[in-house]
Amino acid sequence: MARALSANELSNKKYQLFDFKGDWMEAFGNPEMSGVWFIWGNSGSGKTTFTLQLVKYLSQFDKVLYNSLEEATSYTMKLAFGRVNMQEVGTHVQLLAAEPIKELINRLDKRQSRRIVVIDSIQYARLNYPKYQDFVERYPNKLFIFTSQAKGMNPVSRTAEQVMFDADLKIWVEGHKAFSKGRYIGTSGEYTIWDEGAEKYWGRLENQ
Repeated sequence: MARALSANELSNKKYQLFDFKGDWMEAFGNPEMSGVWFIWGNSGSGKTTFTLQLVKYLSQFDKVLYNSLEEATSYTMKLAFGRVNMQEVGTHVQLLAAEPIKELINRLDKRQSRRIVVIDSIQYARLNYPKYQDFVERYPNKLFIFTSQAKGMNPVSRTAEQVMFDADLKIWVEGHKAFSKGRYIGTSGEYTIWDEGAEKYWGRLENQ
């Protein structure tokens, strides 16, 4: 049984936090460097571009492993990496071509495995919620970022919904903007992925 903390002990507890700056801090504050983040959005919303922009930004803090379960190393993924100039970070970001979770576990069990892991997407990971819990609890010092397909404003599948509720940082992507939906929110709570696309999308909604 875990020992209960007093209010003073909790107040004095130290945490490892990302030192976000600028637009990232304004959108998401300074989130913890471990746990689970969840990104969801409809097709064409800018979700993939945002996820890669985030990955590129996080790579300055630690090395990132991106498990591309949906698109693997397809030409569309190559284009997406090119849009964010991912080559600028070199080997700080590594791309896996649809590695099954069982094999990913073997990789992450190794010493000095990467601490930031992106799983794109939760639907292609073929995890139910108990297996998801076992997976993330196995690595308490890592940060897992799950992406998800959406139907309307909801993640697709019951498991995806459960992961969203469990996540420390929940990010909804719509109209080329990313919105913080819980636990970590900066002064604005939103991040613009693509200026021109966002202006067209949100301007059109305002004029309807």
